[in-house]
Amino acid sequence: MNSPLDSLARLRSGRTKRISSYNRTGGNADMISIEPGQIVTIARMKGAGCVRHIWLTPNHPDPMYRRNVILRMYWDGSPNPSVECPVGDFFGQGWGEHYLYASLPLAASPKGGRALNCYFPMPYSRGAEITIENDSEQPCRAFYYYVDYEEWDAAPKDLGRFHAFWSRSCCPPPEGVENEWRLFWKFPDNLTDKFNHPIVEAVGRGHYVGLNCYVDSPTPVWYGEGDDMFFIDGEPWPPSLHGTGTEDYFNCSWCPKELYAHPYFGYPRVNGETGHLGRTHCYRFHIEDPVIFHQSLRGSIERGHANSMTSDIVTVAYWYQTLPHKPFPPLPGRQGRQNMPPIGPREIHRWREAWRQLLGGGRLWGHEPLPESFLKKLENKGAKGRQRLAPQKNRQAAEQERRKQEEMLNRRKAQAPKRQAKKGTGGGR
Repeated sequence: MNSPLDSLARLRSGRTKRISSYNRTGGNADMISIEPGQIVTIARMKGAGCVRHIWLTPNHPDPMYRRNVILRMYWDGSPNPSVECPVGDFFGQGWGEHYLYASLPLAASPKGGRALNCYFPMPYSRGAEITIENDSEQPCRAFYYYVDYEEWDAAPKDLGRFHAFWSRSCCPPPEGVENEWRLFWKFPDNLTDKFNHPIVEAVGRGHYVGLNCYVDSPTPVWYGEGDDMFFIDGEPWPPSLHGTGTEDYFNCSWCPKELYAHPYFGYPRVNGETGHLGRTHCYRFHIEDPVIFHQSLRGSIERGHANSMTSDIVTVAYWYQTLPHKPFPPLPGRQGRQNMPPIGPREIHRWREAWRQLLGGGRLWGHEPLPESFLKKLENKGAKGRQRLAPQKNRQAAEQERRKQEEMLNRRKAQAPKRQAKKGTGGGR
């Protein structure tokens, strides 16, 4: 029996339960309201059990409510939340938007992505609590929800606790110049994760199972030359898992700009502007290949090669681990969760005029090269920043890894197959 549906026939123990917003008086007002600045507990479970499914759909006048409504989850009486995330980003909806999204553990379903679903199993042994904070100046008029769970006599000791962490970064390039695609000089060597966008930093035993990634690119140049890096159990450079490009980590290739949905990976939202300017949402779940750690995990991704881009990146990482966990950094306040201003034709035209003035004005089309003196100034600026990207001790480790790789490749000339002589008198056609 190898089908994922085989286990459906197996009889189970436990008791199925639900906590929902249904109208306790028997009427049809099957929702709760949440005032501005208010936190409500939408589910509290005692003893041992497992959350199996969460569905919710708010009716909120705030156009950014999906960034301003915060979801938190607590397991086994822990004072620190194991999940702390804007509700939209958690369920796979970036930038406060709503759009259709389908994956194995998470979905935003019709109408228009307004129904949010989670199927990550969330076990606990000594109770659980799920809260919603309305961090908005406007009341949430109606908040509909289900929390479907099982009551258990006892939770197996080998089950980790579910975690989700919201991370945002928008940093200048360490070179001081956005030198992507070798537009100004050759790619620098990057032998550190110091300047990467942080995805997860966990302490304890567990396994990482994936993320949603929301990229807002302020340039039409491809945003995704950056590599993923996962350091397991405090190891030094190089990490156990080192990728080859952002789209490669998301199981795609060659700078994609098309909608795609797989149960484990995909692109539910892509930019519609020039090149790669604007917003792109990609996801990757390690359902078959979780990243296992016994002491700690530090995962990150470059913003372009060697962090050469100033992209605004938000990620939500999902993992299981033992408790207690390392407390999350404080969630940014409301202003720190708002979108960057969109870049459109007016902004691009201002860039063009700045470039024209740099070249002295006149009859310029756009293909003309930048002045050599200006390029030299950029290169001198970049040289100072490049020194921070390749520490000497990491250079030595990188050279050892290069030699190991070359030995493993065992480059050799393929031998032509020997032709076997035919028996008999033979003869050509």
